[in-house]
Amino acid sequence: MVTSPIEQPFAAELVSETFNWTKAFAIARLILAVFGFALALAGPGQLTVLWSCFTLYAAGLLRWRRMDRHLPTFRLLVDTVFLLLCAALPAPYAAIATALFYLFVLLAAALLHTMREVLLVVTLSIVFFYLARPTEIVAFPPALLLAGIAVAVMALQKKALQERLAAATRQAVMSRSEVEHAREDERQRMAADFHDGPLQSFVGLQMRLEVVRKLLDRDPNLAREEILQLQELLKAQSAELRTFVRSMRPVEVDGAGLVPSLRKLVEGFGKESGMSASFVGGNTRVSPDSQTSLELLQIVREALHNVQKHSKASRVTVGVGRDGNALELSVEDDGTGFPFSGAYTLEELELLRLGPVSIRRRVRNLGGEMLLDSQPGKGASLKIRVPL
Repeated sequence: MVTSPIEQPFAAELVSETFNWTKAFAIARLILAVFGFALALAGPGQLTVLWSCFTLYAAGLLRWRRMDRHLPTFRLLVDTVFLLLCAALPAPYAAIATALFYLFVLLAAALLHTMREVLLVVTLSIVFFYLARPTEIVAFPPALLLAGIAVAVMALQKKALQERLAAATRQAVMSRSEVEHAREDERQRMAADFHDGPLQSFVGLQMRLEVVRKLLDRDPNLAREEILQLQELLKAQSAELRTFVRSMRPVEVDGAGLVPSLRKLVEGFGKESGMSASFVGGNTRVSPDSQTSLELLQIVREALHNVQKHSKASRVTVGVGRDGNALELSVEDDGTGFPFSGAYTLEELELLRLGPVSIRRRVRNLGGEMLLDSQPGKGASLKIRVPL
């Protein structure tokens, strides 16, 4: 798996910050620096000056973490140099100090740096000790190699973890983007439905009331007739408002599965709308995952809502079936149809910007196929095929 330049630093930072390795190594570096300075007091004066500088440097990194974070390669280089200087410490302590410092540098390289830097530290250390070969630590280079191999394996595992974290991060970002996109589409759909439905009705009602107010002075009888008509209009608008509120409720998959939930949805639509609504394919056995089931239910609900709102149909039929590894849905009505005539696939509808936008998006996200057949004045048929 290849991670992007943006995801790799993020994953590395996440691994580091989750366990606060940077601070832990800063503390360990200061302890080792004090230890090396104490040993250097028994050696040449130059070592004492060098180790005092390193101690101050380590204390500075612990105090000012911003410097430690922004110069990781420089930090590793300084640590490696002082690792090699451990060989010049007084003989009784050189092996112990070198072993501790080497372990520290390897672990820091493995957990806070890349595989390339781990190999660089191991190579420089082995080359240095084979060339210098201090008599006190003749047997040390093989141990360097073995420890280097172990830490290299650790670095490889860290890299694999970073890639998995990067993939999870990328998936989370994509999912969040899809959720936001779906939420925005739903807001736009609700705003458009409210504007075209209840809002327009209330505007019309306000105008009719103004007419009634003027008629009360001129023709009370005509005003009473207008009030009776307004009562009927209010009843129709109340029903439309209830339908609009129901369309905003989230759909839920029945515990028995998708097909019973579809049947329940269609039956409820028929009772609420007064339209003849039938469901075909109740014996179909399908079990898509919960997210797919919710999307399919939402598609059918939006299709039924569009039929009630726009088609002036008296009959609608919802069908479900299975064809191999695919689920097939259909919604057919005998209404006025869409403004266009003919059968169009999902790709053609998107290219021509025809048909219900929200349903097109949901079908595309499911990786499905869609065919919309419109016959103005005779009805419309929506067929959807989704892989299981």
